[in-house]
Amino acid sequence: MARSARQSKILELISIKEIETQDELARELKNANFDITQATISRDIKELGLTKILSSSGKYKYSLFGTQEQAVSSKYITIFKESVISIKTALNLVVVKTIKGMSSSICSFVDKLNLTEMMGAVYGEDTVMLIFPTTALASDAVISLNNMME
Repeated sequence: MARSARQSKILELISIKEIETQDELARELKNANFDITQATISRDIKELGLTKILSSSGKYKYSLFGTQEQAVSSKYITIFKESVISIKTALNLVVVKTIKGMSSSICSFVDKLNLTEMMGAVYGEDTVMLIFPTTALASDAVISLNNMME
């Protein structure tokens, strides 16, 4: 249980922060009350298949996308930025308005981000709805998604 919780937290952290080094990842995990060693972090990175990709800020960061998908991940981020019109909360929901016909791609991309405790995502022609158990988690997701827009 501890390993899966830790690895889930790693995926969450890399989806909301630009983490460049194992030391940064260890610091974030310790801040989240995980007792971690360098060897464990290395093992988790390998097991999760994390790689470093160039972020929009020009820094390298850990990402879930594999090496063959690095170009795809950059394209997805570009598509996300160019297709999303607005991101807003409605209680425990996050409503993402997109360009007409792009909601399927945006929904798929957001699903891969492993946002904290996201219960599910559905989409229509120009809208994606993300479902969270609390309004606070929905608000956190809006912040994370808006950070990707920058």
